[in-house]
Amino acid sequence: MIEFQKPQLTDKPWVDALLRQADYRGCDYSFTNLFAWSDAYDQRIARVDDFLVARLTASLGPSYLYPAGSGDILPVLQALEEDARERGCPLRLACLTPEQAEDLEARFPGRFQFQAHRDSFDYLYDIDRLADLGGKKLHAKRNHINRFLENNPSWTYEDITPESLPQCLEMDREWYRRSAVREGLAEERDLGDEGRALRLAMEHFQDLGLEGGLIRVYGEVVAFTMGDVISSDTYDVHFEKAYAELQGAYALINREFARRVRERHPEIRYLNREDDMGVEGLRKAKESYYPDLMVEKYSAIQQ
Repeated sequence: MIEFQKPQLTDKPWVDALLRQADYRGCDYSFTNLFAWSDAYDQRIARVDDFLVARLTASLGPSYLYPAGSGDILPVLQALEEDARERGCPLRLACLTPEQAEDLEARFPGRFQFQAHRDSFDYLYDIDRLADLGGKKLHAKRNHINRFLENNPSWTYEDITPESLPQCLEMDREWYRRSAVREGLAEERDLGDEGRALRLAMEHFQDLGLEGGLIRVYGEVVAFTMGDVISSDTYDVHFEKAYAELQGAYALINREFARRVRERHPEIRYLNREDDMGVEGLRKAKESYYPDLMVEKYSAIQQ
């Protein structure tokens, strides 16, 4: 049985090295996500040969990510098969890309049943489009930003620093409070998996190598975002918050951070803004930016 362990910060160097070799664009192949969401999805990791393997609890039950690394992947897949057998469950693989699904089918013909999971597809955008917002399709985004600039002439953008992290955390708490009020819920409520993952990421912001940006109006943080590089040409935006009542705040933090990432990482071509989780409003918001690519996700269950 493979000895899976909860991701620790000390695992980051070897995990990052293997992820760089695999060079996947999907947000599932990010140490930050493996670490910050480890409790939410019961994510555990191990090294098998020169591959990272991860076990998690997905919608279909205990599952594995497709191995990430370099070399002969067949013995690693066979090790996952044996691990699942010893745990008394069929081998399930989650978050497979079409290429990974094809590779799995080629190695194990007819032995897996595949299913697409639209709610988990990642949205990828050309970084220049998000930074410049050119063209007719994004005219509405430019209008939203112009309205924000007119209403908030004192606005400023700055990089997140260790000193400003507590202010971002305070803004996040207020964001949840306002959200609860809008929904007619009690002000005090559980922040949920996303809130806990965000707090863990903030707590270890520097150790995780995260970068972020925030917007202030009259000195108060009204929006923030954070992310990191996940592949040779893709940057993952892990978290983004803005006060909904400030028209254009989301569009502005999106644009300003895209510009900052482009400045810092000229090699980056795409911003991965992750999935929509099947939430109608979130899907509408992500589609309104007209993604250039979608990282499709499939599950595979051994028959």
